[in-house]
Amino acid sequence: MSTTPKGQAKRDALVRATISLVNNNGFHAAPMAKIAKLAGVSPGTIYRYFDSKQDLINKVYLEVKSAFSASAFRDYEQTDSVEQDFQRIWHNIAAFKLREVEAAMFLSQCDNTPMVDEVSRQEGLKHLRPLLELWKRGQAQSIIRPVSPYVLYAFTIYPIAFLLNMQQREHYKISQSELDEVYQMAWNSIKL
Repeated sequence: MSTTPKGQAKRDALVRATISLVNNNGFHAAPMAKIAKLAGVSPGTIYRYFDSKQDLINKVYLEVKSAFSASAFRDYEQTDSVEQDFQRIWHNIAAFKLREVEAAMFLSQCDNTPMVDEVSRQEGLKHLRPLLELWKRGQAQSIIRPVSPYVLYAFTIYPIAFLLNMQQREHYKISQSELDEVYQMAWNSIKL
């Protein structure tokens, strides 16, 4: 759908409002009327851009996932070193999560809810293909433990989300030296 600049601004406001409400109140406490009000548009305006709340959630999830992967793999070119490739991707992911806090929190919410439908979730996984392929390459070379990519993600990427959550609650402050240490712990957890 071709959108005018004014229409795009409204759509962007709806996306930001959705992310904000979901992050602060959860999926179920983010009704369409509340999203529209926070975005500064009429409730009917939502339906010009999204078919339903499910469509809104799925599309926002995929847009945020796309931005996340663009950042994660922005300067990634496969080298001969699985460890160096993983380190570059991991630090790109950490930088995105620390820079784009609202988007990162929204993705964490999406990882832990049935609100994102399975088709969209599978589409979202496609955005992680370079990381999944890197892990397969590492496993084929007996560098990375031969476990499920879900386990690899849980031990390497998910801890960043947890630390970000603790930082948002002001229980913990992530410094660059600690980030480097967290990376090393993540790598050590999956390497053979």
